[in-house]
This record gives sequence, C-alpha cells and structure tokens, in this order.
Amino acid sequence: MKKLINNPTHVVDEMIDGYVKAHPSYIKLLEENKRSLVTAQETKEKKVGVLIGGGSGHEPAFMGYVGHGMADGVAVGNIFASPPPDPILQVTKAIDKGAGVLYVYGNYAGDVMNFGMAAELADLEEGIRVESIVVNDDVASAPKEEIEKRRGIAGEFFVTKAAGVAADKGYDLDEVVRIAQKANDNTRTMGVGLSPCSLPQTGEPSFLLEENEMEIGLGHHGEPGVEKGELLPANDVADRLLQDILNDMPIEKDEKVAVLVNGLGSTTRLELYIMFRRVEEILNKKGIHIHRSFVGNYSTSLEMGGCSITLMKLDDELTEVVDYPADCPMYVQK
Repeated sequence: MKKLINNPTHVVDEMIDGYVKAHPSYIKLLEENKRSLVTAQETKEKKVGVLIGGGSGHEPAFMGYVGHGMADGVAVGNIFASPPPDPILQVTKAIDKGAGVLYVYGNYAGDVMNFGMAAELADLEEGIRVESIVVNDDVASAPKEEIEKRRGIAGEFFVTKAAGVAADKGYDLDEVVRIAQKANDNTRTMGVGLSPCSLPQTGEPSFLLEENEMEIGLGHHGEPGVEKGELLPANDVADRLLQDILNDMPIEKDEKVAVLVNGLGSTTRLELYIMFRRVEEILNKKGIHIHRSFVGNYSTSLEMGGCSITLMKLDDELTEVVDYPADCPMYVQK
C-alpha cells in the first residue's frame, strides 16, 4: 500500500516534528523527550492536569486533542504501540500545577502497564498525585458482565472532553475523576471494518477481508470482531451497530444523547453522513433526542476502511460537557 513517507522507522518522529511546526501556538515538544508534547498555552496554578496518549496511527487522536477544554499534554507511542513510561512521566511533570494529574487512556495491556508505571514514578520521584481513567467503551470486545475487559476506542474522545472540561472549570482531582468516569460509564461504541490498513514498516495488510466482506466489532488495531459476513447496505450496518449499543446500554424515550459517527481513516464523509442519517432516524423513532452530533475522523486506524458509532447518554452535567467550547489543532468547538 502506497504511503507518503521517508524512512519507515522515522515516521512517528517526523510526524511529531511536522505537527509541532504546523501548530506552534497550540503545542510544544518537551526537550526532555521527543515523544512528550504539552500545551503551548499558559495554564492556571492549581488546575488539574489532563494527560492523554497512546499509539500513533489514530490521528487526530491523541495529539489533536491537546488544547483549551481538552487535554494539557500527550505522550506519543510508536504505530499502534503504547508510549513507554518515560515520556508519560515527563509530560506529567510538565503539566502538574500542584493539583495532581489525571491520565485518560484506552484499555490495552501496554497502556495499562506503562501509564501505571509512570503514575508510580510520578508519586515516588516527584510527589505528584496521579489518578487514571481507563476507557472501555467497545461493546464488541467483551460481554457486559466483563466490562472491565473492554477496549477503549472512539468513546475516548468524549471521556477526554469530560476530563478537560472539569479541569478547566477548576474542579479538584477527585471531582475531575468523578466526571470523567461518569462519561466513561455512559459511553458505548460499536464499529465495523471494511478494509485493512498497513503498517509503514511492513506495507502488509493488518488483516484480511474479501472485497464483499465486512467485520462487525473489528478492533482499531485489527483485533478480531464478533462477526464476519457479506457487506450489507449502510442502513443495515447502522441498525446492527446501534442495536448492540442499545441492548448494552438501554436509553429510554425522552432521554438525550451525544452521537459520534467516526471514520477509521479511509471512509469518506459521504459514507459517514449516510450512516448518521440512519442513526438519527432510528433514535428519532425511539423518542431519543440527539443533543449534539459529531461526524468525521476522530479516532482512526491509519487508512483502515470502516466506521464506528458512539453514544454517550446525557444528563445535565454531561450535556454541559459536550457543549463546552474547545480549541485544539484538530478539534474546535464554539
């Protein structure tokens, strides 16, 4: 598969270099580590720091969500690989304003281990209190009775926003944790894969699907889904994804939600809006109100084909979260 790259082993560092040079008023690279980026904006003393991160290849996640109303810093890993503890620790030290730091990351073994180690080092070496929210919105990755085993995918956008809003409002660390966890608990995602991506180092497809096949529940790194079958029309795919979400997290008539229809990299906006059209139709028939919608590439997998649907069930507190303004290089909300 063709890619506009130079040396495959340098793609992440060259991407970061280009990103920082493109957005110098938003973000800066720490001298201590070339994978540690923090906001270029001044932040208030005693503000809780919000740190996100994970593997590269998911852009605009995670770098794109450092900015006002979102995260204060990001640790960047290799393609589809967790950042090691050191860049996480360096970001932690840089964004700590004396009120502690909240880590928000997906539920993957490497992330859990490395962010956990960084949190311990921050406490032992710097006396910084760190708490963590491990995002687990992927309905397909484990049954409801084992929800703690579920992966974090596109719903991490909503959880990051919740943490960023609470921190920006000046809440203490315990309250920021509570609101971010509430967002996590009320967020569910289901996805479908249509075509693979390829790693820059190998050029080989990350998984195999026939031209007429799709895979329900496929993971963002190509992890197996729950069902592989013939490619169906968009309405049928949306029906299936939404059905699984609503079976897992029932939403009653007159309740409201935020909806995210997320592209995985190569899926066009034309397709995403066709999917959203069906989601809106189904929710409208059920009397569920869409308070705010998000359609586009929010958490991708290089050039993978497919999309995911995320619902966050809203109360007044979470409604304020989704309405709160944000200003990041890859995401702006007025």
